Amino acid sequence: MSGLACGAQIQARVSVDLAASEGPYTPIYSWFGYDESNYTTTKNGQALLRELHDLSPVPVHIRAHFLLASGNGKPELKWSSSNVYTEDAKGNPVYSWTILDGIFDAYAAAGVRPMVELGFMPEALSSHPEPYHIPWPTKPGDVEGWSFPPKDYARWGELAYQVAAHMAARYGKDTVATWYWEVWNEPDIFYWRGTQEEYNKLYDYAVAGVKKAIPNARVGGPATTGPVPGSHSGQFLEAFLLHCANGKSAATGGPVPLDFISFHAKGSPIIVGDHVQMGLNHELENAATGFEIVRKFPQFAKLPVILSEADPEGCAACSSRKYPHNAYRNGTLYPSYTATAMKALFELKDRYQVDLIGMLTWAFEFEDQPYFDGFRALSTNGIDKPVLNIFRMAGLMAGNRVKVESSGSVPLDDILKTGVRQQPDVDALATVGNGQAAVMIWNYHDDDVAGPSADVDLQVKGFAAAAHRVLVEHYGIDDTHSNAYSAWKRMGSPQDPTPEQYAQLQAAGGLQLEGPPQWMDVNSDSVRLNFSLPRQAVSLVRFSW
Repeated sequence: MSGLACGAQIQARVSVDLAASEGPYTPIYSWFGYDESNYTTTKNGQALLRELHDLSPVPVHIRAHFLLASGNGKPELKWSSSNVYTEDAKGNPVYSWTILDGIFDAYAAAGVRPMVELGFMPEALSSHPEPYHIPWPTKPGDVEGWSFPPKDYARWGELAYQVAAHMAARYGKDTVATWYWEVWNEPDIFYWRGTQEEYNKLYDYAVAGVKKAIPNARVGGPATTGPVPGSHSGQFLEAFLLHCANGKSAATGGPVPLDFISFHAKGSPIIVGDHVQMGLNHELENAATGFEIVRKFPQFAKLPVILSEADPEGCAACSSRKYPHNAYRNGTLYPSYTATAMKALFELKDRYQVDLIGMLTWAFEFEDQPYFDGFRALSTNGIDKPVLNIFRMAGLMAGNRVKVESSGSVPLDDILKTGVRQQPDVDALATVGNGQAAVMIWNYHDDDVAGPSADVDLQVKGFAAAAHRVLVEHYGIDDTHSNAYSAWKRMGSPQDPTPEQYAQLQAAGGLQLEGPPQWMDVNSDSVRLNFSLPRQAVSLVRFSW
């Protein structure tokens, strides 16, 4: 075991002032996405969509790749298709809605909102159609027809119009006006085999088509990869924003519509000796760099910003069995990382004064894979993984963010520079709303090694005068609570669990209380609790009155 495992019990005094607001608690957690859009209509996919809807009091947004790709609608790792666009023998467009309707009907049935990612290029529209699809993993030098510019931009624009018009007719114009329509994915890398200028043209024609069908649609992009200072991705994002600010639409000749700005932020885990070390600082540097670029455009200062992928690394389909640096995904390290990242993103939002509305978790579920095989997923064969419970916790918070001081916290600028590599980050995010308050607390470290628990002394002050007694509920994500993975390991890691075992795992996967709820007196407008918080664990203490 690494020397990092040694150390005495950590003392952390966490003070929360409910009267000191730090701004609204924007539900940035309620966004999810995945490559394989055809998983949407599977039994487990539909069940998970309902669970995502149920974890949040506000709308949950879902983004998926390959919505416009050509094929038979059968998913593979990092591949799906809808066959929405083909051409007849005379070259006339033919639209087929069956597969796409199945996907969007599943979203409607679950009550979630699509973030419609307009991509990728149908085979009949591609300027370089062959080979169209190469099963993953691809080899260096492989290029696929779905990633190329259209042979006819007007037809691409018409496809965007037809999709938007069809959605408006099927689900209602008021409904589709609440969706976000994003053009393409990561056009600064292999997802787009065109130039920056060609992407701008692709964007212009796509948003013109969408706006023609739905004049008040929310359109945006460019969904670029995580920027760092001086990077190609940063230059691409800035050039796109410059086009929207000063350019003319290649489709209409008028101003370029832009209703939100999207880019991605990714961490970078590695193997150090015998364990995984997370790269949280990389994800936060991507966000900070992107926010700084957005701030260069005062005309866009009030536009929503969506991190349309915000994750510990960049490949959901790369299982930890084959890619050991992804071994953080099954246990408590993933949720504690996510909690730490969420607070840091709120702090960066405040620092750069941007309207961050989403940190989209690129994780869903994978079909026909072993249990707990280490994919970046929210569930495995219908069993919820611990990470899903961090979003359930976030959904129990509401109102305004309030001031937190923790003697065990690592300052944001230190995390940006070097991550959480020395002392752990024992910190909290707190909210207050109507008759309720909540404090999410974590004991996070980048290194996935055993470490001491934190003795947390939590003091919450600033309760409303009417709150003489409060109901306290304490939820936990640790080895014995809200953790189907540890329960599965205790069973002997069965790959063919009995019905009884499966039911036990499903129960273990839910968000669980550490103990029964209790009523506590509010003394001098404050409440005090003491509890032990294991390394990589997360607690949510909720107060209601």
